[in-house]
Amino acid sequence: MRIGIFGGVTGNGSIDEIVGAAREAAEGGFATYWLPQIFGPDALTALAVVGREVPGIELGTAVIPTYPRHPAMLAAQALTTQAISGGRLVLGIGLSHQIVIEGMFGYSYEKPLRHMREYLEILLPIVHTGAASFAGETLSGQIAVDIPGSSPCPVLVAALGPKMLDLAGRVADGTITWMTGPATLASHVVPAITAAAEASDRPAPRVVVGLPICVTDDVAAARERAARNFSVYGTLPSYRAMLDREGADGPADVAIVGSEDEVRAQVAHLAEVGTTDFMANEFGSGEERARTRELLRSI
Repeated sequence: MRIGIFGGVTGNGSIDEIVGAAREAAEGGFATYWLPQIFGPDALTALAVVGREVPGIELGTAVIPTYPRHPAMLAAQALTTQAISGGRLVLGIGLSHQIVIEGMFGYSYEKPLRHMREYLEILLPIVHTGAASFAGETLSGQIAVDIPGSSPCPVLVAALGPKMLDLAGRVADGTITWMTGPATLASHVVPAITAAAEASDRPAPRVVVGLPICVTDDVAAARERAARNFSVYGTLPSYRAMLDREGADGPADVAIVGSEDEVRAQVAHLAEVGTTDFMANEFGSGEERARTRELLRSI
């Protein structure tokens, strides 16, 4: 299992802060550095700069919402970043949430599975061949792009429900999860996406698992902090469904928290249940973050 760093906090910082965080992750020997696309800097633009400044480390988006960008435009952006970074991009995409897509952007969130299926019918051909020809119910694309120096990049689909996991396994390169615990990964996510990939004669999918993590001497206080910091994820339906499946009251219950030995064991368990990439979202005090980073470096 590869270990990467999630730049959730620095992802809303300045470009210098993002570059600095990615450089620190690369110099620390981590496999990947991930940026979210929320309401701050554009993730692909930032990663293009990181790709010029920081060598070696794989760079991923976790994740870019699909609705606000036509798939051809997202493909062009991704392939441009892929060219700039020398082939180190992983494009993670997802639906976002109804409250965001309808309440903030004003788009319809009707039939999200149909939306993602049609989106991938355009995005994936352009990423792989430079052209797409597709006419769907809500999305169409008769278009070709030419990005000099680029190459196909892996595309991961944030998938939690059975039908979305099936789609991701059949046509994409894997999935990215968030707030999904090890029992749910073992019983639901990994078997579903793996079976879909096997049925379509595709390579074993990447399963990128993002969770909060904190090495600490005060487990109770750390879980209280996690409950506060990540409370919103317990209210969003897609994450709430995974927490319920796990038997967790809220995000604090799936956070990886404890001493060095306890955290090491919890991270190892993620590998045992089929995680291919752990995306560490470090939280806590400055001292706790330093201990967490050192522990992750040692694994």
